[in-house]
Amino acid sequence: MMFPSLKALRARASAQAAARKDLAERTRRILALAEEDALSVNEIACADPGCPDTETVILLMRAGEPTRAIKIAKPMEAVSEIDVLAAACGAQTS
Repeated sequence: MMFPSLKALRARASAQAAARKDLAERTRRILALAEEDALSVNEIACADPGCPDTETVILLMRAGEPTRAIKIAKPMEAVSEIDVLAAACGAQTS
């Protein structure tokens, strides 16, 4: 089994941090979240046959509402504003 170098892992982590921050800011704007609303953006790998290889999960924690997960079947860097809006409205995106 081949392990990536520490340098490669750090570069990936840095790129993901920038993509996470960008997507969080866009999601906050697209969904018109209030200051007291929180969100979390994560990218997960799924080995199950029914799910995509990589999925972005946005957890919305709006004041006074249950936490809601928005799942988009794309890596964080590939998620568009249309993907966020469609997933938030319950539509499937590809």
